[in-house]
Amino acid sequence: MRKSFYISDGTAITSEVFGHALLSLFPVQFKHVTIPFIETAEQALEVNQKISVSFQETGERPLVFHTIVNPEVRQIICQSEGVNYDFLNHFVPQIEEALGVKAKPEKHRTHSIHETTYDIRIEAVNFALANDDGSNLKDYGEADIILCGVSRSGKTPTSLYLALQYGIKAANYPFTEDDMRDTLKLPAVLKRFKHKLFGLTIAAQRLHDIRTERRANSRYASLQQCRIELREVENLYRKEKIPFLDSTAFSIEEISAKILAITGLERRKY
Repeated sequence: MRKSFYISDGTAITSEVFGHALLSLFPVQFKHVTIPFIETAEQALEVNQKISVSFQETGERPLVFHTIVNPEVRQIICQSEGVNYDFLNHFVPQIEEALGVKAKPEKHRTHSIHETTYDIRIEAVNFALANDDGSNLKDYGEADIILCGVSRSGKTPTSLYLALQYGIKAANYPFTEDDMRDTLKLPAVLKRFKHKLFGLTIAAQRLHDIRTERRANSRYASLQQCRIELREVENLYRKEKIPFLDSTAFSIEEISAKILAITGLERRKY
């Protein structure tokens, strides 16, 4: 299997994102190798050796995606036996010309504790953890969004992703079987914050599969119970005009991006 290397003198997150985005366009399987914090010539030479070994083993030149600020280190990586893609320098000259400003490269500027939104994102993560699954209702006034839905519909991971990736304070509230003993109604605690609500739903079979992994052969996981709960919450969303999304076929990244697109919430990422 052909290898792809993601190399950086920082976290390598940027090279991974760029590289994965490009490779996703091709129906080819790769073995992915990420190597962060390559900050010296000696470390760069060791990486080149790994790339060379991969080439010798497979007979195919690995793809090498890198974002390296240090010119000496970058030059060494560019001399590897891989097919090299230098993301930073590929775009810098055009942007310098467009802005009329020279670039001032600095290591660890993109993903470090000094990133301008770092504290905002950490605060949002703490908020999501403290307001998970309806455990704390007194902070809903501070929430940017309140995700609601049945158990295991994706509320918690989406809340945490919105917080860590975008600095959005997301609480989440579960609709349980007890809420549905009669017709499901919007709980009083949520009525004040109706403008912040966003609903998640999911296909009954998918919900059944997820719940079965957690609690097999239970009423909670039965397909019939899943269908009942989902029917009730979807009726509530429509009745109360709560925007909602079917999460069945989407990743957490896609769910989060769709929520932001629908709600217009500001991304606090840069």
